[in-house]
Amino acid sequence: MVDTAEALDVLELATAVLVRNFELLRRRSDVYKELDKSEYLLLRTLDQTGPADVSTLANALGLDPSTAGRQVTGMRGRGLVTKIHDSTDRRRCIIAPTEQGLALMALTRQRRLAVSAELLGDWTPDELRTFAELLTRHNDAVAARYLKA
Repeated sequence: MVDTAEALDVLELATAVLVRNFELLRRRSDVYKELDKSEYLLLRTLDQTGPADVSTLANALGLDPSTAGRQVTGMRGRGLVTKIHDSTDRRRCIIAPTEQGLALMALTRQRRLAVSAELLGDWTPDELRTFAELLTRHNDAVAARYLKA
């Protein structure tokens, strides 16, 4: 039987390798050909939550507002998002994905799903569900501790 300390040690290494593997995927595939990782995640967030101001995006992504603002500025320059002034508060800007941004997000998502399907093709549906549930639970624990509500 594996004790908690031993299991945490295995998990610590596995998460470090997972981060490295995501970097390998980024560098050695065309998954992020049109969008980088941060652009993809920002667009996925906007797609899930709807248009939002930079502070809300920053909180959702665990970023400093200035970092989120720089990402939005770069994405606006590429036509991936729009920025409109809030009609109730002209100082506040709302960020929304463009059709081009949503199309590139969908393409990137499709590529990511295809790579996952290929890599995990010999896993059973139950194994995939269990892995997805546990990884989501881990992400939720990190979000609960480190993301602002």
